[in-house]
Formats: sequence, C-alpha cells, structure tokens
Amino acid sequence: MSQQIKRRHRFRSAATIAMLTVLVIACDRAPAPVASTPVQPPAAPARQVALEGQPNFRDLGGYETVDGRTVKWAQVYRSGELPRLSDDDVAHLETLGIETVVSFLTEKEIAARGPDRLPEGVTEVALPMDAGNLGDLTAVVNEARRTGDFSEVPADINPDIHRRLVVEAREYYAALLREIADPANRPLVFHCSHGIHRTGTATAILLSALGVPWETIREDYLLSNTYRQEEIEHRLAQLRDLHAENTGVAPEEVDTTNMDAFYILQGAYIDAALEQAVEDYGSMEAYIRDGLGITDEEVDELRSQLLD
Repeated sequence: MSQQIKRRHRFRSAATIAMLTVLVIACDRAPAPVASTPVQPPAAPARQVALEGQPNFRDLGGYETVDGRTVKWAQVYRSGELPRLSDDDVAHLETLGIETVVSFLTEKEIAARGPDRLPEGVTEVALPMDAGNLGDLTAVVNEARRTGDFSEVPADINPDIHRRLVVEAREYYAALLREIADPANRPLVFHCSHGIHRTGTATAILLSALGVPWETIREDYLLSNTYRQEEIEHRLAQLRDLHAENTGVAPEEVDTTNMDAFYILQGAYIDAALEQAVEDYGSMEAYIRDGLGITDEEVDELRSQLLD
C-alpha cells in the first residue's frame, strides 16, 4: 500500500516538473511580433482647384526648393480670369478663405470680359499690365482671334511676350511679390486672362524667389496645357472653322501651324523669361534684386512666410 502511494507521489512529482518546465520555456520565448499596419502618408492636396468657370485655377504649394524645403499649400494660387465663375465656384473660393485677388487685366479687358465674381469681403488689387510694347503684340493676336487668320502671328510670339514682360512689367511683378509677402493678404490669387503669359511670368518669378528649380517651374508652366486641354481644343476648332469660312476653303485645308504654336505651350516659351533675366542681369536672382528692387531681406521674409 505504501509503495503504491510512493509511486503515485513520484508520478505526480514528475508530472509537476514537466508542467513547470513547459511553462518556463513558454515564458522565456519572445512573443510573436504583431504585424503592424503600414502608415500611409497623407495625400497631397489637389493642385488644380476644380471650378466650373475657370479650369486653370491652381495651387502653387508642394513644390520643393533647391535646399529641400517645400512651398506651403493653400497660400498662393494662380489662375485665369474669374468673371464666369458659377455660384458654386464662388462658394468654393469662400471655403478656401481667399483674402486677396490680384488682377493683371487692363480696364479695357475688364470692360469686355466683365469683373471677377468673388466672395464678399475679398480685396481686389489691380495691377493692369498694359506697359510699353505689349500693346502691339496684343493687337496682332486680337485681330487673329477675330478673323481666324494667324498668318501674321509669328510662331515665336509666346517667347517674345515672356521676354517683354520681364523687361516691361517689373513694377507690377515687384508689387505682386510684396502683396504675397504680407500674411494679411493670404490666401491670395493672381491672374490674367488665361493664366499663361502675365501669370506664367509672375509664377516663374515667384517660384524662383522661393528657390524652386527652373525644371519644376517649367513643368508648372506646362500644366496649363493639361488643365486647359478641352478649352484649347475647342478654341482651335473654332478658329480653324472661322478661317475656313472667311477664305472659302475646307477646314481640314487650313494651315493651323501658327495658331497651334500660340495656344499649345512649350517649355521654351517660359525659358525665354529666364533667358531675358540672365541677359539683362546675369541671373534670375539678380533680376529679382536689381530689376524688381526686391531686397535680400524681402526675399528672406517671403521664404519664411511661404516655405516649410
């Protein structure tokens, strides 16, 4: 009887030791790693602001500078004219908190196109670019648009316009940079008629002042082809048909070389602005300082305001 009890005791002891051993081994093991859910970076804001009445309204934020900083989103926008905005468009601008709209349009252009439609309380700043010899180029283009005949519009007119703007619109571009530098004026929009020539040159100057590389500036300029594609195609078809009607030929027989060159942008067009600045001042930085009269301190303030 006592031997049986002893055997059970030994068995229970052996079983207990085995159980403790398993527990010790289990506790000594590192817990299996829990699979982590990958953290998705926040999506970048949309560059194009979708408006029914203006396809070329876009944010200048998100561009990287040569020193690794980034232009802040939702501070400065570029656009074409704004008189055809819908009620929903105006409400959208209100949600963006737009404080200031700078227009490069002349009084004559505004009379023909109508005033901008904007939310109540927005400050409008007029910087009408009708300086010097820009008028003769405008007259040539306006006549071509009226008749559909672009034979007198040289294929290199776009680079010429950007060159002239660099030379003749310095006071307007200096005023724009100072408007943008004041935080009370932002978010701010600047625009001309289609957001290409006057606005394109202004954008190139602003982004250069912020330290954005020229390759990026050129890419931004060419986005007008993307956002205005439907508008461009429609306009080219209108002009081709108008010219065909006026000359008595079939639309497919119209030579569209010059009109295509005017409406479909190329990188070389905005490059001409940089070339002119370099030719006159040695660099775009020197143009901003010596041509526009924007001091190094003002440039530093602009960067502190608009860069992350």
